[in-house]
Amino acid sequence: MRGRSQGRARRAADGPFAPPAAARELTAVSADGTRLHVETHGPDGAPAVVLIHGWTCSTAFWAAQVRALAATCRVVAYDQRGHGRSQVPVEAAGYSTRALADDLEAVLATTLAPGEKAVLVGHSMGGMTLMAAAGRPGVREHTAAALLCSTGSSHLVAESTVVPLRAGAARTRLTRRVLGARAPMGPVTPFARRLLKYATMGPGSAPDRVDVCARIVHACPRVPRYRWARVLDELQLDADIAGMTAPTAVLAGAVDRLTPVVHARRLARALPRCAGLTELAGIGHMTPVEAPEAVTRAIRGLVDTYGGRVAERPRRREGV
Repeated sequence: MRGRSQGRARRAADGPFAPPAAARELTAVSADGTRLHVETHGPDGAPAVVLIHGWTCSTAFWAAQVRALAATCRVVAYDQRGHGRSQVPVEAAGYSTRALADDLEAVLATTLAPGEKAVLVGHSMGGMTLMAAAGRPGVREHTAAALLCSTGSSHLVAESTVVPLRAGAARTRLTRRVLGARAPMGPVTPFARRLLKYATMGPGSAPDRVDVCARIVHACPRVPRYRWARVLDELQLDADIAGMTAPTAVLAGAVDRLTPVVHARRLARALPRCAGLTELAGIGHMTPVEAPEAVTRAIRGLVDTYGGRVAERPRRREGV
């Protein structure tokens, strides 16, 4: 039996980072029975965009993109298992890249008609979800193009620069302890904001954007946070990149400490059909919040170029 996360992530009260009300709220059921909270925005029949957030985040992370895209696109966003309003797996077996791929497949089957194509956008662990699921027929069927945003395929802990030490075994061990800490995050305090900004955002990030990210991250339950940290520590998806045969763009912050830009460059070289690499000067890991216009622009470019095919008879296969 699995538990559920306790309530929604605290959200900004207003402004561009306040998530708009969903047109529909659905439940997708993954292969192991985990129930996933799904939201759709925008008009039926419009080109589809699917947004997949990263570790410790939620659908609230995509607020700026949802607001910008929903006028002309049908935007689908969902909470990864253990995050937001999705179910929290109790057993450690519920946390794996296979589970992430299962979840994406279930969300696509729930929200898209057979043969309907979408632009799939993954940030951080969301990008890893896309890599893990790339070879699956149920994902390929629905992929017009993809955007890998602030993500990597392997060696995440060894190459992270969150801990300000020279690269090597000592830094890797300390980074593993920091990212996988089991202590509760606690309230959002001025010190917590400063710490999160240092670890995940560029030095010029505005206070309101730091606050948005801090509130979303601090709302992630403790157990999923450290269990997903272990999965990311052991991540090995290099071989899966070859399965990403749809046009795929890569976007990264040039001062990202969690997934340094070396990951983005490696992905761009390895992708079968790389649709471009964008490096954002002065931007850290939280690109959809730090540089919302740039991320939205990259998504729109993919929609305009590859995502115009809409299913002839769109219908929604809703979960229970």
